[in-house]
Amino acid sequence: MISIGTVSKSLAPALRIGRLLCPPGLVEPVARHKQVSDRGSPTLDQLALARLIESGRFDRHLRRSRATYTARRTALIDALATHAPGVTVTGLAAGFHAVAHLPAGTDEHHVITAARERSVGLYGMSGCRASHIDAPAQLVLGFGNVGERTITEGIATIGDLLTCRPRG
Repeated sequence: MISIGTVSKSLAPALRIGRLLCPPGLVEPVARHKQVSDRGSPTLDQLALARLIESGRFDRHLRRSRATYTARRTALIDALATHAPGVTVTGLAAGFHAVAHLPAGTDEHHVITAARERSVGLYGMSGCRASHIDAPAQLVLGFGNVGERTITEGIATIGDLLTCRPRG
């Protein structure tokens, strides 16, 4: 079994330091491949990360971060349940965003424009699709860099936009 990871999301994307845990028989060939295939990782950054891990501060940072992001995710779920009941949300198991599935026939671009007029920034899933089609209407709701209060206020401000059914 091989395990690969990085500290880019848990600590800092600019570090560009990853880890690879592999069986002892693969260590030499993997190290040789890394040596010839990239320019290496900065030694000072590696030493600083090692010290952070050895001191226990990295584990404390992870625990604190998990609590923060769990609270933000919970704020998003609670706000949607209160202000946009019936909106299905997926993608919450990992990462710092969720996908809100809007009612059939909803105009994704209209919801985004109306939300921005209310000073709430939203992003449509159509921008993430290779085809850029806007059906089904879905929104990417990021919560990684937004506080709980802001999440709750933002969803309260646009809840009606997320649940409105198109006229027809």
